[in-house]
Amino acid sequence: MVLLALGQLRRRPAAFAGLAVALLLLVATTTLFGSLFATQVTADQAVRATPVAGPGLMVIAGAFGEIAVLVAFFVVVNAIGFALRRQHRELALLRTIAATPRQVRRLVRVQILVTALAVAVPGALAGAYAARHFLAALRDRGMAAPDLRVPVTPLPALVAVAITLAVGLAATAVAVRRVSRIAPAAALTATATEQGRTGVPRLLAGVCALVGGGLLLRLAATRPPEEVDKAGQAALLGSLVLLVAVGLTGPLAARALVAVLGAPLRALLPGTGWLAEANLRGYARRLTSAVVPVALLVGLSATMMIMTRTAEHAAGPTDAASATDVWLRQAELAMLTCFAAVSTINTVIAVTGERRREFALLRLVGATRRQLLRMLTAEALLTTTVGVLLGAAVAALATAAFSTAATGSAMPSVPVVACGWIVAGAAALTVPGILGAGLRAIGGPAAETAGGGRD
Repeated sequence: MVLLALGQLRRRPAAFAGLAVALLLLVATTTLFGSLFATQVTADQAVRATPVAGPGLMVIAGAFGEIAVLVAFFVVVNAIGFALRRQHRELALLRTIAATPRQVRRLVRVQILVTALAVAVPGALAGAYAARHFLAALRDRGMAAPDLRVPVTPLPALVAVAITLAVGLAATAVAVRRVSRIAPAAALTATATEQGRTGVPRLLAGVCALVGGGLLLRLAATRPPEEVDKAGQAALLGSLVLLVAVGLTGPLAARALVAVLGAPLRALLPGTGWLAEANLRGYARRLTSAVVPVALLVGLSATMMIMTRTAEHAAGPTDAASATDVWLRQAELAMLTCFAAVSTINTVIAVTGERRREFALLRLVGATRRQLLRMLTAEALLTTTVGVLLGAAVAALATAAFSTAATGSAMPSVPVVACGWIVAGAAALTVPGILGAGLRAIGGPAAETAGGGRD
């Protein structure tokens, strides 16, 4: 089993590149915040008792680490799903030659374990390096005692690797369920088809996530002004849960948005615009896979940015506590943006790259490369727009709840220019990623690719 897993990794390194980066980030961030825990625990009592600005080192490490693990799980599930889709045919062939679902799951688990262990050392080193710089920044701002130093111990890195393996295995259980349960005879044909309806269990899970996100936002909105930090954490968690709901109910929401946005596109581009809209509506799950990371990037970034501006206005520009809160939210925003950007790039490249046969068939019936690129451009613009709208809706709900707690008004302070840069960043990651992967996917002999000779 190990040799088979290593063979797949050597044969398809690109399929696991996004997963490796996501796991590397997870090891690095958990090592970082684990090192901060170790710093506080191993410090002398007198140093720990030193008064500091802000919530304290343990609270910062705990809050950041909690959000990092939740977002990482979201991103790793997505990355594993695409790694599986890239080797779906091989897994299907294993099922047809009597491989059991348990053996398929074991093979995938070994692949995840090997990938996680491969990034463990560089991730731990990066996390330890970042911990020293992050602690120095906290000391400079009075949020950590001047005499605190990061201890030289491998324990945070070992705990980080254990957390990463746990997240990877848990994400594997979610991602591998469909490919391991499908009947062997249907496994091969399933690679080129998509189920037309979203399953009832998925919809029920999406509704539960919507309710859970709403309850978290209600909790955030009812916090008193002196508990604005708790309101911020509840609002951020609520936005994450709502983004999970977007992923679960995405095929319905995305298909409806594409139906609305596709009308002007069809008018502007009668041929390629119609084909782009038909592709997105006909493959709603594939569309959702591309849309959700964009919504994650926009939703989390905009939520953090708007909450930061709202907190500044609520506390006043000269308030020292406001300055520390703003810096902490900016640091948290940078961390979350890294995860979301990795997920976005990995997803759009994987979604487009797996359409080689589809593009080859279109070329065989007369479509030119220029027409395919125009179609991909239209799809990229629609995908970005849908993702931005869904992310903006989540951010609007989360920041309204936070603003209610911080200012008493549901209307937050919106940094329009900064939010515009967030949208521009999402487009800069999505559109070139789709077009770049599309250029590579439409290359090569069309007949050979359509027949399965190229992958």
